[in-house]
Amino acid sequence: MIPKNTICLWYEGNALEAAQFYAKTFPDTSVGAVHRAPGDYPAGKEDDVLTVDFTVMGIPCIGLNGGPVFKHNEAFSFQVSTENQAETDRLWDAIVGNGGQESVCGWCKDKWGISWQITPRVLVEATTGTDRAAAKRAFDAMMKMKKIDVATIEAARRG
Repeated sequence: MIPKNTICLWYEGNALEAAQFYAKTFPDTSVGAVHRAPGDYPAGKEDDVLTVDFTVMGIPCIGLNGGPVFKHNEAFSFQVSTENQAETDRLWDAIVGNGGQESVCGWCKDKWGISWQITPRVLVEATTGTDRAAAKRAFDAMMKMKKIDVATIEAARRG
């Protein structure tokens, strides 16, 4: 069955590799159908992988091997809510350690240029809570981080 709404992600010929990496890294993620080009096209040849159906944590996606014309940027990202530091470390380290790139405030990019926000629940709770002084302390602490450090956020929240 074709989903009513699917996120289409543009790749430079490596959509299948990306989908397979996501499937081994994130829970509730899988690779579905792999569709091959019925003929030559500007970014590839007949029988090359054209599209890959996959899900990322339950979100339907299609990877399109469209070539180098369009690049990913931070205007689109997957925000992944983590339960603890161990899960935060595992996902961050998997993305960055597989040719990705660190950024700030819990953001990183995978080697294909897709942006990810690895966001511990405690960070969201701390920065959106009703205690505005605690929220500012947690926010200020986050602004100094790359990968989020849960203990530092909790300490900032407590004051």
